[in-house]
Amino acid sequence: MDKQFYIYLAIMSLITYAIRAIPLVFINKKITNPTIQSFLDYIPYTVLAAMTFPDIFYSTGHLISGIVATIIIIYASYKELSLIQVACIGCFVVVMIELIL
Repeated sequence: MDKQFYIYLAIMSLITYAIRAIPLVFINKKITNPTIQSFLDYIPYTVLAAMTFPDIFYSTGHLISGIVATIIIIYASYKELSLIQVACIGCFVVVMIELIL
């Protein structure tokens, strides 16, 4: 690998570290603002959804099975089923649609 790659890697590493370290260094007291606290509480769920949701459609053999399974698991989630139940329903729906197609 060339020297330019290592320069880019070092810069990227420093920026990533700074994004995580600066709030820890400069924010010493508990956050009491309810708006900021609720924003920070939802960040892990938002990031997880943004990383996994697009992959739902393309992880199966057909786009149709991904779309149908997504619609059904959203409905199952709306009915407040547990995470395990929703995941099992989604897998079952994908398998059934894949067998039909």
